[in-house]
Amino acid sequence: MPKNEEFIEIEEQYGAHNYHPLPVVLNRGERIWVWDVEGNKYLDCLSAYSALNQGHCHPRIVEAMCAQARKLALTSRAFRNDTFGPFLKKITGLIGFSRALPMNSGAEAVETAIKAVRKWGYKKKRVPEDKAEIIVCENNFHGRTTTIVGFSTEEQYKDGFGPFTPGFVVVPYGDVEAFRKAVTSNTVAFLVEPIQGEGGVLVPPTGYLAETAAICKENNVLFISDEIQTGLGRTGKLLACQHDGVKPDGVILGKALSGGMYPISAFLANDEVMGVFHPGDHGSTFGGNPLASVIASAALDVIIEERLCEKAQELGEYFMNRLRKMNSPHVDHVRGRGLLIGVVIKESSGDARPFCEKLMEEGILAKETHHTVIRFAPPLVITKEEIDAAMEKIARVLEGKL
Repeated sequence: MPKNEEFIEIEEQYGAHNYHPLPVVLNRGERIWVWDVEGNKYLDCLSAYSALNQGHCHPRIVEAMCAQARKLALTSRAFRNDTFGPFLKKITGLIGFSRALPMNSGAEAVETAIKAVRKWGYKKKRVPEDKAEIIVCENNFHGRTTTIVGFSTEEQYKDGFGPFTPGFVVVPYGDVEAFRKAVTSNTVAFLVEPIQGEGGVLVPPTGYLAETAAICKENNVLFISDEIQTGLGRTGKLLACQHDGVKPDGVILGKALSGGMYPISAFLANDEVMGVFHPGDHGSTFGGNPLASVIASAALDVIIEERLCEKAQELGEYFMNRLRKMNSPHVDHVRGRGLLIGVVIKESSGDARPFCEKLMEEGILAKETHHTVIRFAPPLVITKEEIDAAMEKIARVLEGKL
């Protein structure tokens, strides 16, 4: 039987060292479970950073993918195909916008949104050329392109990659008055995560999104919600901004839009914003290809028909309550919404990484973020009984009983 170490050595020799994964090599997945090359079974509590809301290899999505792969995978946007239009109709109707522009990765969808709001600012709001400003938040994570990392406040993300794109104003996350003061006549958009996942599962104060959205409306500023990680059921609603009763001017989706089966993302907005694009302005060879369209359509059907939003709401509250009842000398507090949960480790207990390594030994795969937070985000198809079984192992690690 092959060993994890064999594959790790090959990857370390031939791959770029831009990740620090846990020392496990997976080769099979089903629902909430994954197995490594040595046959060990684990509960996946990361869901590929929330890309697997529907669970690993959901049969319905796999079936749709295989059937379409045998027919037609790629046309480019130079030609039309019979899957793209129906997918656009489904996603716009579900999310509540008149138009969608599909791309591949989440970062591409963010870049699409940036281009859209800037062009809207120049063509519709009449901001002076090259003066458009987009307000973003401290601790944001919107992707890895040079433009996006340029407005990150994480120094490592920027180190060695400058010069960066101008036109971004950074404000504290959750501070309404700081946002209000940052708005000027040149502000075209507010780009915000309803919950900062990579930032440490940071949930803003109740009403923050609604108040900033109101300020945007008063000042003719577009409110753009980055729901790549929080959207499509993860937090207990289809979109996380719905917890604050907010209808954004644009939404960015990715990750779970394919159920983890294929890179698919999208920027959605109404005609006022999306109408700024004309042939030749923007594009992607693979964006909205037939394979992607069919996979995403099936992935959306699973979320709705299996009531995954409702399950995330109910089980998220249950999971967080179980975590909060632990008698742990290491846990400072637990925060989150739905099944996007952060367990904050006390400074006196060191980094979260060693706890993740111990959880792995117990058959639970979770990952640290920002050094001090363990993120628990299992597929939304998990059951209460499976959470109970997982909690026995999690408690052993975090209560220091190993």
